[in-house]
Amino acid sequence: MSTYIPLNGSAINFNVTIDDWASILNYANPSDWETPDPQSPALATTPWLEGTWHKTGVVNASITLNFEGPAIYIFGASGPQYGSYAITVDGTEWTYSAYAATNASNYLLYGNPNLSYGNHQLEIRNLGAFQATDHGASAFLLDYILATVQLGPQGTTVTNTTVEDNNPSVTYSGTWTSQSNALFSGGTSMETVQQGGSASLSFTGTAVYIFGDSANNQGSYSVVLDSGPPQTYNTLLGCGGGTSNLCQKTQPSLKYYASNLNSSQHTITVTNNANPSGASFNLDRFVYTTPSVYAPVNVSATSNSTFVSPTSTGSTSSTSAPKASSASRLYGISDNSLLLLLLGAFWIFRSRFSHRL
Repeated sequence: MSTYIPLNGSAINFNVTIDDWASILNYANPSDWETPDPQSPALATTPWLEGTWHKTGVVNASITLNFEGPAIYIFGASGPQYGSYAITVDGTEWTYSAYAATNASNYLLYGNPNLSYGNHQLEIRNLGAFQATDHGASAFLLDYILATVQLGPQGTTVTNTTVEDNNPSVTYSGTWTSQSNALFSGGTSMETVQQGGSASLSFTGTAVYIFGDSANNQGSYSVVLDSGPPQTYNTLLGCGGGTSNLCQKTQPSLKYYASNLNSSQHTITVTNNANPSGASFNLDRFVYTTPSVYAPVNVSATSNSTFVSPTSTGSTSSTSAPKASSASRLYGISDNSLLLLLLGAFWIFRSRFSHRL
């Protein structure tokens, strides 16, 4: 039986922003989902993070995410078109409804600050018009997810280092070509269509992140950290909602992250699997975080949560993402250029609840 390791509120805690376009999210069937054209100038005036969302009306359409840490927060929409959805963490499922008389964005669909610090499996599944209180509404919308990581003990200072795609410390294997766009960090990125084309970086830090653009002509890729097994991801995302031809989000999204690393030197390698044949991979930058004091948590494989959800009678409860000290604010890390999102206000769960194992 694993040991419960709670969130250490006095440590340097960060909320990693996982946008709906981040390819560490696995959309079980991308055709079940739609998103606005990420190239549309109109997205600059929308309330959604980086202008995009993923929406479905398909019952049992699902998204999965593997993450490590003590807390997770899921944001989307509520309103008269939205129905029920299920959140499963490590095999325990909660059911909610996003139905409301009026529309709301930046809506906290689920929050759990009481996970044990460990490896967790998250599934989000649309249930459609599952309950009478859904009033026939069947849609679900995901905007972004926050996953909390710990970078050091109390009093630690952390340094963020951005390694651009053209930095000589990045070692490339295979054929890569330079791409230019003002939205890329430093104005450029590197892209390969070669199967087995790879990029590697050696670094010393407690956390590491990979960013790149996303498009529907990209496919699967693998990441190896040190001597660990390859972790494979797929950049195939829903591209409905009027998008045609190349569906591309040039604003770089999170393609990988790892935290809770020790003080030794680490090597990370990302490889294009070119699956389907000819599929590309785009690398914008690596980012790693170095603390003044290392104190990695001895995590368990999976852990149970102790989150208390709203009652089935429709009463409300509130939760918020954890605060962190001002010293731990770093920019240029997450896919919206802010790794730590300070959330001082509370969001209200307006969903009705049932719970089962």
